[in-house]
Amino acid sequence: MDANIQKGGELSLPQAFLLLATNDTDGGPEVPSAVLRAGVAGAILAELDLLGAIELQGKHVVATGSTPQTDFQHQLEIIRDRPGLHTPKKCVSMLESRAELHRIYEGMASLGIVEHVGGRHLGLFRTTRYPEKDHAPEAALLNRIEAALRGAPSGTTDSKPTDPWTKGLIGLLHAAGLLERFFPAADQRLVRELANDHWPSRAVAGELRMIRLAEAEAAT
Repeated sequence: MDANIQKGGELSLPQAFLLLATNDTDGGPEVPSAVLRAGVAGAILAELDLLGAIELQGKHVVATGSTPQTDFQHQLEIIRDRPGLHTPKKCVSMLESRAELHRIYEGMASLGIVEHVGGRHLGLFRTTRYPEKDHAPEAALLNRIEAALRGAPSGTTDSKPTDPWTKGLIGLLHAAGLLERFFPAADQRLVRELANDHWPSRAVAGELRMIRLAEAEAAT
């Protein structure tokens, strides 16, 4: 199995999140860099959780001892090998990495989903952008999310179960403030229900709250 893509041709959660968080045309991020890094870190946690490599035990994230094939082995080793107990929010902070963003982008570039475009900003600073090359993967993601958002909140007779992968993506996009850009008319009660039921998304939201508080204090 190609380490850049999951069984059945499905993107990993970090790939899916990063693809939707990137402007199709200019290849730049749709959110501030701190939000992008935290969102990808949360997506990696969600990916490892889905693979059974980690789990939430009480208030702490622990490695299960399972060693599934994953493109995020390095992050799994960080969680497993660093001493002490790690809350989900601490794990998000531990896994935030600019280099990891580029690695995931390059993986999608190798699949022909985005294109690596280099240049210089103001003629001085080298920048790298990843505009969309093949729209089909993003369109499939949006269709999948839209189908999930047509479900009704749990506790009603019309409730439609949402698969864990899609629930995770919805929660992560909501935490990063991206979901509403794609689906402004989405049922916010359902969105909150899905996001609150996903611990990596809650961790991202908590990390971003701390970042905003730190920025506000620095500005005063």
